Amino acid sequence: MLSNLAIVLVKTKFPENVGSTARAMANMGASELVLVSPQSWDEDRALALATPKGAPIIRSIRVEDDLGKALAPYVKVYATTARTGGWRKGILTPAQAATEAHEFMAEGKIAVLFGPEDRGLTNEEVEIGGRLLTIPTVDDASSLNLAQAVLVILYEWFTAAPGTAFRPAGPPTSRLATHAEQEALFSTLQDTLLAIDFLKDDNPSYWMLPVRRFLARIKLRKSEFNLLMGICRQVRWMCSQRCLGPRNKDAEQAPVTQTEETQER
Repeated sequence: MLSNLAIVLVKTKFPENVGSTARAMANMGASELVLVSPQSWDEDRALALATPKGAPIIRSIRVEDDLGKALAPYVKVYATTARTGGWRKGILTPAQAATEAHEFMAEGKIAVLFGPEDRGLTNEEVEIGGRLLTIPTVDDASSLNLAQAVLVILYEWFTAAPGTAFRPAGPPTSRLATHAEQEALFSTLQDTLLAIDFLKDDNPSYWMLPVRRFLARIKLRKSEFNLLMGICRQVRWMCSQRCLGPRNKDAEQAPVTQTEETQER
């Protein structure tokens, strides 16, 4: 995970933002949080927004009054900035920084440095930090909430980490429907739409062209084919019931629901 990554917050103004930051860190597997000269600090106010998963991070916070001392244990420091002009050159995106940082994290701890909520890091603090990174945004709204910024950056670090626990969904278990099955479905759909008077008897194939194009465009699975065929059968049965007299309705039986019809065979 991100056990070799620390979040360092400089001169935070609101304990609640620290709590939200701890929650974001817990989401992404980071656990080391450092405060440098917080302007206001109240553990209880921070815990209120940290959630149970973030609470241990709040309770183990390290508080320092000197930035240099706070950064001393780390082999690499990334300073965040929303300002990208002037002398602030060679700025990395979170994804670029994550790729580079994992090489250092294999051998030591790194830190990501954030400034106060209202103004960010000063030039002097950025110089102490070292490498610069920024979260790309639209030009006229570049300011992010502190916890939001932490979460975006940690997400990139988390997904770039070797052995990330994320497991994408596996391949579909149902095979693709064959051409013959697609044609059978098309024919059944047409008959069903005729039965409910959605289509008129004159030239129904013309009005079904969009449906044919739709079926040709999608990756229809056998399980989906079975489901749609079952729906059509039920619709047509309901239509037949409306046409029966009151005495005959009780004599007719609805088709038994075939659960297997919607399963892969």
